[in-house]
Amino acid sequence: MKFLAKVIAIAALVLTLLASCGRGRRSYSGWETLPERGWAYGDTVKLNVLNPKLTDNDSTLDGSTLLLGLRHGYDYPYSNIWLEVSFHTDSLHYMRDTVNIRLADIYGRWLGKGFGANYQTEVPLATNTRVDLTREVSVRHIMRVDTLRGLIDIGIEVR
Repeated sequence: MKFLAKVIAIAALVLTLLASCGRGRRSYSGWETLPERGWAYGDTVKLNVLNPKLTDNDSTLDGSTLLLGLRHGYDYPYSNIWLEVSFHTDSLHYMRDTVNIRLADIYGRWLGKGFGANYQTEVPLATNTRVDLTREVSVRHIMRVDTLRGLIDIGIEVR
């Protein structure tokens, strides 16, 4: 009787593990490090999630969320950043938008996640959309200053 109880318990455990291993949604991301000297006004950052030569079926995702992430240090001098973002939702649709990302509250406290001297903020660019992972996302800052300092990385994530 104890042997049968052990077999049933092991079978239930194996079935539970197999059920939890179903194909879920994958997350893709790509990050670029910004120059230490600062991000110049005319410099456009090109972000790729995947290799552009990808030919498998996962190169276009339906119902996805495209997020833009920004990592900055405590020495970033502004409470926000204005960006111009351009990306392809599929082979037919090209989107360009301006995004204002709040990085600090009115008291100067950083809103992003992180500890120490670095913080990361993510904002959704498009939700429940079709995203072509092989096409690049172009980002440039449109702040009223020639060179932004205090920024570390910029990236995109598709969930």
